[in-house]
Amino acid sequence: MDYQDIIKDWKQKKFKSLYWLEGDEDFFIDQVTNYAEHHLLEESEKGFNLTILYGKETSWSAVINACRRYPMFAERQVVVLKEAQAMKDILKLEAYIDKPLDSTIFVVAHKQGKIDGRSKMAKLIKDRGVLLSTKKMYDNQLPAWVDAYVNGLGRAIAQKAAILLVDHIGNDLSRIANEIDKLLVNLAPEKKIDENDIEKYVGISKEYNVFELQNAIGQKDMGKVMRIIQYFAANPKAGPIQMVLPALYNFFSKMSQIFGVKGGEKEIAAALGVHPFFVKDYMAAARQYGVEGTEKAILLLHTYNLRSIGINDSGVEDGELMKELAYKIMN
Repeated sequence: MDYQDIIKDWKQKKFKSLYWLEGDEDFFIDQVTNYAEHHLLEESEKGFNLTILYGKETSWSAVINACRRYPMFAERQVVVLKEAQAMKDILKLEAYIDKPLDSTIFVVAHKQGKIDGRSKMAKLIKDRGVLLSTKKMYDNQLPAWVDAYVNGLGRAIAQKAAILLVDHIGNDLSRIANEIDKLLVNLAPEKKIDENDIEKYVGISKEYNVFELQNAIGQKDMGKVMRIIQYFAANPKAGPIQMVLPALYNFFSKMSQIFGVKGGEKEIAAALGVHPFFVKDYMAAARQYGVEGTEKAILLLHTYNLRSIGINDSGVEDGELMKELAYKIMN
């Protein structure tokens, strides 16, 4: 069961006594806990029947006592335990999980890890309640997730706009969702999100970004590469060297895998673990550089990464360092 299934059940008034949310992707856990906190009870019921506890500040006995209370002037009460991973003796909740109260909806947010799956409590959670186990999405899954998230809000987003957003923010679903939510406030209901909207409302240049730099280097377009690097030098937050170098290293590392793949675009996308949208760019760049050129680029990126942190470098400005690197990669 994923987080959307839990919320769907709640909207249909289908409840279990326990919801254990764990794993490495905070966004999914936050979506469920936020809904439990704000929507499971009527406003008039929350005063007596909503309890929010924090693992670092509470004890296992206080949690059990809260869960064993009966609701007042309502069919059920809601107890939300946030930051459960910080609570001492959390395994002592086992006694309550074994015999939960039907009139209590107990929601546990256990972020950044999981309890031992071999423990008795882990088995009880699966038997007595609902377990949501989350993990970070792969980078190549993010554009599709953005598209699904926007569609879930009844809106639409252009593929290039989704990729631009993901490329700028990285693998942080909470930040991505927050930027989308803020952006939609400024757009007409029927407006499809495009690159111009991302540039205007999120502050990402559609022409001068790491994604465009990567493609320009892949095409050996020296003029465009130098324009983008000059823009980064004038606007350090748009493309800090600490963000640009890992992105380029990832690009050439994935490109090097193409030479060992048999098959077409579908097989290459699967082997590289990238969105199919990117495959033609990787293939075109691979033709430009060949095996030797790709290996040379990877070695240069390693060298210049060391120079960017002051190793074997006399203090060259980041912009000049990037120009020097780009020139050597493309020649």
